[in-house]
Amino acid sequence: MSSNIDIDIGSLIDLSHRLNSNALVYPGDPVFTCRPFASIETDGYSVQAISMGSHTGTHVDAPSHFFTEGKTIDQIPLSTFVGHGLVIDLASKGPRQKIVWDDLAAYAGQMKEGVILLLYTGWSKHWCTPKYYEHPFLDRDAAERIVARGIRVLGVDTLNPDETCLDGTVGEGFGVHEVILGAGGVIAENLTNLNGLIDRDVMVSLIPLNLDGSDGSPIRAFAWRAR
Repeated sequence: MSSNIDIDIGSLIDLSHRLNSNALVYPGDPVFTCRPFASIETDGYSVQAISMGSHTGTHVDAPSHFFTEGKTIDQIPLSTFVGHGLVIDLASKGPRQKIVWDDLAAYAGQMKEGVILLLYTGWSKHWCTPKYYEHPFLDRDAAERIVARGIRVLGVDTLNPDETCLDGTVGEGFGVHEVILGAGGVIAENLTNLNGLIDRDVMVSLIPLNLDGSDGSPIRAFAWRAR
C-alpha cells in the first residue's frame, strides 16, 4: 500500500459510536466508566479517569483475542487497518438471522488482499437497546470463503460477527472469530453509519491504540471518499 494516503477531509464519515455510560458490551465484559479525577476549580486543570475493557464500543479484535500465540494489537502493522472498503448491504436480515455465503457471493470478485470487508446490517440503530444483542450473524462457512479470497479485515455494525447469546451459552460458537483471527486477520465490531458507504469508492481507517500486549483496542473508525 502506498505510504501517501490522500484524504478528502470534507468527505470524512465517522464510523464510531460515542462512548458513555450507556455503551453496550459483550455480556460479562467490563463496562465503560468515565469520571472526573481532577477539576479546573480544585486543581487548576481537568483530567478524567477512564475504565473499560479492550473490546469496548467501536473496537478491533487482534488474533490474540482467541489464540495464545496470535499477534497482539501492537504487533500488527498499521497498514493492516487502512484500506479500500467493500460494503455489502445486508439490511434485509432480521434478528438472529444467519448471513451465508449466498448473501455475499455476488461480491466475491471484489474480495482480495488489502480490502476491508464491511457488512452493513443496519443494526447500529439499536445501539444501547436490548435488541442490539439480537443482531444477524455470519456463518462460519461464509467466513472461510471470505478468507480464501484474501480478506484479512472484517468489520460489522453489530456487537459480534458471531451469534451473541445472553443465556450463558455460546449459540453457534465463535466460528467467525476463529476463522478470521486464526488467519492472522482482525475484526472490527460495533461500527456505525455504514449505510453512508454503500456503492461508494471509499477508504477506511480502523487504527487502534498502541496498547502493549493487548488482545484488542477501542478505535475511532472513519472513512473518506477515495480519489
